[in-house]
Amino acid sequence: MKLQVLFFGATASISGKRSFQVETDEGMHVCAVFERILIEHPSLTAHKLLFSVNQQYATGEEIVREGDELAIFTAVSGG
Repeated sequence: MKLQVLFFGATASISGKRSFQVETDEGMHVCAVFERILIEHPSLTAHKLLFSVNQQYATGEEIVREGDELAIFTAVSGG
């Protein structure tokens, strides 16, 4: 099963790409997919990261499905 992974902001700079596809198993939780991505891009672990599935903030417990879009981005603060 394939998912589209999108990087935004600092995560795009760190990973050197804006998007890629990842092959996953049916029924995987978002947190398991995220852990796989961190293995491929270990420098991301130095940042506080958030993620979303299909443009909805994710907790990590969601089950991914074929064609889902997983976005990874850094926490944003402002004032």
